[in-house]
Amino acid sequence: MMRCPPSVAARGFTLLELLVAIAIFAILGTLALSGYTELQRQSEYVEQRLARVREVQRAVQLIVQDMSQIEPRPVREGLGEVRVPAVAAGGSVEYPMQFTRAGWSNTAGLARPTLQRVAYRVDGEGLWRDHWPTLDRTMTVEPVRLRLLGGVRSVRFRFMAPDRTWVERWPASEGAPTAAVERQRPAAVEVILDLDDWGEIRRLVEVGG
Repeated sequence: MMRCPPSVAARGFTLLELLVAIAIFAILGTLALSGYTELQRQSEYVEQRLARVREVQRAVQLIVQDMSQIEPRPVREGLGEVRVPAVAAGGSVEYPMQFTRAGWSNTAGLARPTLQRVAYRVDGEGLWRDHWPTLDRTMTVEPVRLRLLGGVRSVRFRFMAPDRTWVERWPASEGAPTAAVERQRPAAVEVILDLDDWGEIRRLVEVGG
């Protein structure tokens, strides 16, 4: 059996070889870390986009549920005996639209109707849905506020009148509303949301009944 000379068998890495190996490992580590950081950044971006999609979907779904269950029930205003039509839009600075809807779930069996007065508004924090625990409220009854969607510049509504024309105010009839006009409902409602990131979103909702 042949043996290597002692000088060859004891030979190790030179300083230059160690420096080259360390440099290669450092480069590979930097590339791996950079790739991981970019992957993490992309993952966070995708998750943010998905969260935004879910937020918009939930808001639109609730709006559709509200609009499709509009009921012909006017309400009494908190101040005096002034009556507000079942659907009122275009006459309030605070609320672009307010209406009475059915289907208010009452699983706890509370002493209240299944009808609910709902209003939508937009401020610097986004789109809000306000509702009141009673239909004919007094000045002391405060609304229950729910923020539906952030990053909303504006919300607009259009209504299909009985003659199938589109109007931006409701009731569509001119003059003081009569009892019949107060109970009028549009055939359909178009909701236009103007979002900071997505621009305009339009949804057409057919009013049931």
